[in-house]
Amino acid sequence: MLERNPLPPPAVEPSDGMVPPELVAACRRGDQAAFAALVRATYRRAYGLAFRLVRDRFDAEDVVQEAYLRMFRSMGGFREEAKVETWMHRIVTNVAITRLRSRGRSAELVSDELPEAAASAHADSGIAVRDQLERALDRLPAGQRTVVVLKDVYGLSCLEIAEELGIREGAVKVRLHRARKRLREEITEEDRADEV
Repeated sequence: MLERNPLPPPAVEPSDGMVPPELVAACRRGDQAAFAALVRATYRRAYGLAFRLVRDRFDAEDVVQEAYLRMFRSMGGFREEAKVETWMHRIVTNVAITRLRSRGRSAELVSDELPEAAASAHADSGIAVRDQLERALDRLPAGQRTVVVLKDVYGLSCLEIAEELGIREGAVKVRLHRARKRLREEITEEDRADEV
């Protein structure tokens, strides 16, 4: 099902642009200017993740706003056991899943490689492959899409995904396998339709 107003998310920024520890410390002390700087430094990644999960730009903006509100309220309790970016990803993911559930869009929270046949068939056209993959991702249930995005776009381990979603690591692996299998089927079906 196509969403009413999807726009591609901004390019994902490399993770080497981490938030400096001094900025995090200032945020923990309640410095509002520091928190504004943290938002500026992480917004593109937060919005990109939210959009990939909810597939609607307005919902993604709402998800990010709610996630930053939650971060601001609980910043004093952030223990720095993980990077602030990881903590932010967890909050954005949780808010996105809550939004999907509240909208009645199934969030049935669900290492193979992505379809190689599709990549080789369109090796000369990276844009076509990306577009085809985006369409296939759009057709996945929200929970399966969540697992694939967290694993393949954001590079989280199955254990990290399990912790974020509150499920067992084995369940993440099963759901990731099923999601990738479904992606292969969707792409293969689309390729057959293109040949006709």
